[in-house]
Amino acid sequence: MSRNTTTRDEFSDRTILVTGSSRGIGAATAEELADRGGNVIVNYHTSEDRARAIVDSITDAGGESIAVQADVRDPDAVGELVTTAESAFGTIDVLVNNANISFSRTPLLEHPWEEFRQKLVGEIRAAYNCTQAVAPGMLEQGYGRIVYVSSEATRTVRPGFSSHVTAKSGLNGLARSVATELASDGVVANVVSPGPVRTEASADVLERFEDQLIAETPMGDLAEPRDVARTIALFASDDASFVTGTHTPVSGGLLVE
Repeated sequence: MSRNTTTRDEFSDRTILVTGSSRGIGAATAEELADRGGNVIVNYHTSEDRARAIVDSITDAGGESIAVQADVRDPDAVGELVTTAESAFGTIDVLVNNANISFSRTPLLEHPWEEFRQKLVGEIRAAYNCTQAVAPGMLEQGYGRIVYVSSEATRTVRPGFSSHVTAKSGLNGLARSVATELASDGVVANVVSPGPVRTEASADVLERFEDQLIAETPMGDLAEPRDVARTIALFASDDASFVTGTHTPVSGGLLVE
């Protein structure tokens, strides 16, 4: 899918933090929100070159962006990330919790607890840390948008995905709690749940199952990262001012609610 490099002002003067945004859905989201006028912080853990490339892509298109390294599972690192972001662009208005912990597709009864725990605890802790660090500033200004990137796998469970399903289900619960507790102060929180998406991370699965997944999808195709990014943009925008606590699949009809 081609990128629209026409800068709009939908997110003009908004400071936007996208975690795990050096590739895939996160990178597409960073570019999409920057294209719409946002000042975007591209967060990465180890992929500095990729993160710098996303920043260059944004600035070359006339946008504003910086790359900031942080392991968002570490609360101290998240504190430094937020300080750097706010020094550059001001209070964070939009948080996209996209950082994803890798996992192995292993039958549940063969899954070592420590490996399972790393996915479960790491994923929820990352979103928890970022939410706790960013929300006070949002509450102070009476405005905030938080988007949690989950997975349709929590609703269409497949064998071998137990750690992923459990972690993302926990993320969904966290998002609902945030939505309930912060709504009265102008902060909304919503979940976007992609189905199969053509990304580098999903390449091995798609190599084996793409035709099957396409056949199962009513729209007859799989999502591109930009499709998910545009849905995230909706919930990050002022158009979502009275929408909170929702769960939205981006799956071409694979998951219908």
